[in-house]
Parts: sequence; C-alpha cells; structure tokens
Amino acid sequence: MPTPIINGFTGYAGESMNPPEKNDSEQETAKPFSREEVDEIDERDRRWAWVEIDRGAIRSNVIEAKHHMRSGCRLLAVVKADGYGHGAVECARIALNAGASYLGVATVDEGIQLRKADITEPILILSQPPQTSIPLLLAYNIMPSVYTTEFALAYGEIADHHGMKAPFHLAVNTGMNRIGVRYDDVVEFERVIGFHRALEQKGMFTHFATADCPDNIDFTIAVNRFNKALEALHQANIDPGIVHAANSAALFRYPKVHYDMCRLGIAMYGIQPCKETRGIADLKPAMSVYARITQTNQVPMSDGVSYGLNWRSSGSTNVCTIPLGYADGLRRGLSGKTKFILDGQYCDQIGNICMDQTMFAVDMRTLGNKPKLEPHIGDKVTIIGRQGDAVLTATEQAYEADTIEHEITCGYAARLPRYYV
Repeated sequence: MPTPIINGFTGYAGESMNPPEKNDSEQETAKPFSREEVDEIDERDRRWAWVEIDRGAIRSNVIEAKHHMRSGCRLLAVVKADGYGHGAVECARIALNAGASYLGVATVDEGIQLRKADITEPILILSQPPQTSIPLLLAYNIMPSVYTTEFALAYGEIADHHGMKAPFHLAVNTGMNRIGVRYDDVVEFERVIGFHRALEQKGMFTHFATADCPDNIDFTIAVNRFNKALEALHQANIDPGIVHAANSAALFRYPKVHYDMCRLGIAMYGIQPCKETRGIADLKPAMSVYARITQTNQVPMSDGVSYGLNWRSSGSTNVCTIPLGYADGLRRGLSGKTKFILDGQYCDQIGNICMDQTMFAVDMRTLGNKPKLEPHIGDKVTIIGRQGDAVLTATEQAYEADTIEHEITCGYAARLPRYYV
C-alpha cells in the first residue's frame, strides 16, 4: 500500500497520523499544509474502499473472443456504461490493442469522452440520439444508429449544410421490440432516405433478445427475420455495409450469426453471458472490489447490528465495519445474503447494508482446524475477487440480489476509485 508523505511526516493508512506534540520553537516554524502535496495522497488512503481492474484479463477475453470468430470478422468492443463499470477509456484502449476495430457506446457523451481521450477508431452509438445532438455527432465523428426517417433526414441535412457526410448504421427490429426499423419495412425505409446525398450507410445490425436463453426458438425466428431483411436489401441493390448481430452470447454460441462483425460486451469483462457458454469460452473476470476494516467491535450477546437491529450477536462474534455501502454499488438487497473474504476465509455480511458502510461477522471461536481470525483495523477485505483459495464473484452477487452481473459491475463505478493492475 502506498505511503503518503505529508509535510515531512510519513505514515500509511491504518496507522495513527497524529503528529507528536511540538514545543514553542517548533510551533513558530510550523508550515501550513500544501494543498498540492495533500492532493497527491492516494485515494485508497482517503477512504478504504476501491476497485481494481485487471488489464491482462480484458486483453485475454478479447483474444478469446477473436479465437472463436472466423478470419476477417471484425470485433466491436462495447464500452458503454463506463465500460460496464470497468472504465470506458482504459478498456477501449486495451480492447483496440488486443484486436478490436470498432467501439460501441450508448450515449453521445460516452462517445465524446473517447474522442477527447484521443481514440480515433470508429465509434457507434447503439441507439438513435436526439436530433439536437447531431452537431456533436458530426463534430466528433461519432456514428449514430438510425431508425426514424425524421432523424435520418435531419442528420443528412445538417451534414450537407456543413459540407460533410453523415455515416450511420441502420438498426433493425427482429423481435426484441426495443428500437429499430421493423425487419419487413427495411427496404421501404431505405427508399425514403436513400435519395439524400449526405447520408452514408456504414452498417446494419440487430440485437437478439434470447441469444443467452436455453431455448432457441425465438432466437431462430429473429435470425430468419434478419436474414430476410438482408436478402430484401440485396434484391433492391442496396448495400447494407458492415452487417452485425452477435452479442457476447451469440458470438460464442452461434457462429452462423457472426456476419461481418461481432459485438463483445459483458464477456469482454470476464463474465459468462449465460450458463451455456461456460464450457465454450475461457473468460477471466477483470474486476475486484476491496475495502479495509475501519472498526472491530466485540458485540455482547443479543445486541443488534445496523439499521433495524435485525441481526443479533451470539456473544462470540467480532463485528467488523468496512467503508463501503449501497451508494458504492454494494446493493442493499444483499443484506444478510452475501459474504466477504478476510485472510482467505469467508465471513458473513450481517445487518442491513448502509449507504456508506457495512458490517460483517468474524467468529471468535476456534473451530476444528480452521485458523482463528484476528481482525484489525486496516486489514484488507475482499468483496469481489480472490484471496488465497477463496473466491467471490459478481455472478454470485447477482444471483443473491436477483439481478444480472451487468448491474452489479456497473454499480461499483458509482464513486469508488478505480485502479488498473
């Protein structure tokens, strides 16, 4: 752990940083704190909770995905929602260096963030933004998805007025009914906007609602609809551009829908998109979440812990507090359901998870050959990740919270400092 140096005083998180008493002569020569110096104190020494992202894991997952794709098929790295909580800019760079050639985002500002980080590869917004954002799209060279004639024509008009082209990808609705031109209306849509000289169709895509489901009947229907739309365009002599449909689940399960490009989302961050891919894709989780103990407290028998006092002590329990709560992504619905790791051993989280803090229990009894834990303030606790032979995953938290891993990892981006290792 880094050792901060503050006006000559050296210490580390977990030690007392109270300076010794000074005599009168020392008081006269005392200097005020320098903001420049204190601003350099590591965020992990300001609050003992943080996230670590394994660059090598992300790189390995991109390479694994490309191994499953046919030669010449492009890879779009999805870095929306701040890279699913892993950091959009850094993850984009890692993915591009590992072989991705496109980036996918959800909002205009997410695309601008990448451009301001000097990333020059194609960026696709995976939805159609408001017409009022069109100047930003053109100024920052960010491609929108298109599925309404009003937006498409406004986009073309503004681009033409500035002597520019208006590149886009056509979104096709094959059954998810979220966004897109209906699959059997694609040719008519293209004819309505096709006259505009500024509009340039660079691609065409759909999104499968059930690629991660065991039953593939609806998936097969969606694929057939997408292929029907493609065939109709070819018969009308309309070039669809780069064709893409496969998300993470479809990439590993259904090679027939790789087309010209695949979109790697949750799998890029080391999380299996569904149970069916576990024996297919060798993925490495990239996110770990840690905290340090801020207090230990031997709670008397029958005393409660946290709001509502709905957990009661057996009298042989050391209650430990960490500075991490639901405002940091540790969902309140996990209260009493999840575990943490201390010194390689699992410990039960107890009481209601608070906004900024939560507690866990350490049994003070000696049980068999199990080493007795002796927690101290400053000890490192694993919330997600590996410590010795013990492992906790975002998948387990998602199951316990009755949600999906995407929501778990995105949540930890809320306010925890993030470090790349």
